[in-house]
Amino acid sequence: MVSSFCRRASLWGFCGSRTRPQFRVKSRSSDTKKEYPVDIAVFSSDKKSEDTVYIIVECKKKTRKDGKIQLQDYLRFSKAFLGVWFNGEERLFLRKIEKGGKIEFEEIPNIPQYGQRLEDVGQFKRKDLKPTHNLKSTFKAVRNYLAANNVGATRDEVLAQQLINIIFCKIYDERFTAPLEMVTVRAGVGEKPEDVKTRILELFKNVKKRYKEVFDDSDAISLDANSIVYVVGELQNYCLVEAERDIIACAFETFIGHALKGGQGQFFTPRNVVRMMVDIINPNENDLIIDPACGSGGFLIEALRFVWKKIDAEGEKYHWNETDIQKVKIEFALNNINGIDKDYFLSKVAKAYMVIIGDGQSGIFTEDSLENPKNWHDTTKQKIGMDKFSVLLTNPPFGKEIKIAGEDKLKQYDLAYNWKNTEGIYEKTGKLKNKESPQIIFIERSLQFLKDGGRMGIVLPETFFHAPNSRYIMEYMRKNNNITWIRVV
Repeated sequence: MVSSFCRRASLWGFCGSRTRPQFRVKSRSSDTKKEYPVDIAVFSSDKKSEDTVYIIVECKKKTRKDGKIQLQDYLRFSKAFLGVWFNGEERLFLRKIEKGGKIEFEEIPNIPQYGQRLEDVGQFKRKDLKPTHNLKSTFKAVRNYLAANNVGATRDEVLAQQLINIIFCKIYDERFTAPLEMVTVRAGVGEKPEDVKTRILELFKNVKKRYKEVFDDSDAISLDANSIVYVVGELQNYCLVEAERDIIACAFETFIGHALKGGQGQFFTPRNVVRMMVDIINPNENDLIIDPACGSGGFLIEALRFVWKKIDAEGEKYHWNETDIQKVKIEFALNNINGIDKDYFLSKVAKAYMVIIGDGQSGIFTEDSLENPKNWHDTTKQKIGMDKFSVLLTNPPFGKEIKIAGEDKLKQYDLAYNWKNTEGIYEKTGKLKNKESPQIIFIERSLQFLKDGGRMGIVLPETFFHAPNSRYIMEYMRKNNNITWIRVV
């Protein structure tokens, strides 16, 4: 934990820091032995003495409350001006203020970088923002802070949506702020939290106009002012649009993962299984890809990355310039990646995910894939249709208690009828079932989405491959389609 924080501390660039031998501070006013060892001491001079200690950093696996109390003690009995507490998941920045013979402490959004004054914190021009190679700990810290401290919303799903909103504010701010202009997503030392909140809320109005495919009029930033200051303080040093796309995606997954717990039959496919299926399907830049139960977009993102690697390789082979490579990659993301999910939150996560790493509108739609397509929204019908896609990757919803009902919906599917077995030959009867499990009719709907010669990777229950009462499903698939690979996982 100390080493990871030292990598972050290198941004500050002060005259020197010390971890070994440990710098020590007094445990009380009368302490002459300096009994408290600190993890990292940062100095304002090469002298590295008690008089020049500037920042004290504590890296302890404690609660935020206990860490704050300990850090205050270290600052109180030393000449350090600033303090940082970090436990691997959360962090806290403190400023020591001495007035009238008393010592007070103030939480601040961040600490100054090299060459900055404390009052310069948060006073960023667009050109001052720095790309980063690791945002995972930042997003983890944000999630943990919000879960513990935000007033009003504490459920992970709500907090995840709030973070999406602020990330888009920052992306919009970076894209539409001139290099020498002050950014809007900033929080300065001494700035009133309500002023920061007002500035961010005004920015979000423009964000909703720009990203209409992700947001609607009802979307709002509802975090309390202190929480907004914390999130902004954690993100304000960085330039997200210039970061590596996988860095943003990885950080996003770190936060959003807490909210994706798999209710209503949702099961979020392990990343290694997703990669295996994408490798087997082997999509290319000419493929039109869909996931009809896309959830938060795991299959679509992995397929996108897979094809992007092929585009990078092709660009290197033919010596394309970087601008041309990026153009081809973005065009593929815009035109070839499609997903449907009936869960509003999950489809919004997938949309946000695609826009964040794909730089444009997404082909993600909030619909019931099993519904009669005539009942879909017009925007969905314009882009999603039967017999259209060359690649389908999906993990449909499972659950014994979840059933699909309704004659108009069920009569679209042969597998929603009763089947009879006559001496090993399975035939569909004319009797429609009253209800059916979604994973069964998802097989048929998935096949309907595919054009001739299309490839499908789908996660199915193991019992489908050997249980006698499921034999008709395999016979239906075998009779109507060429199955080239079956992997039981």
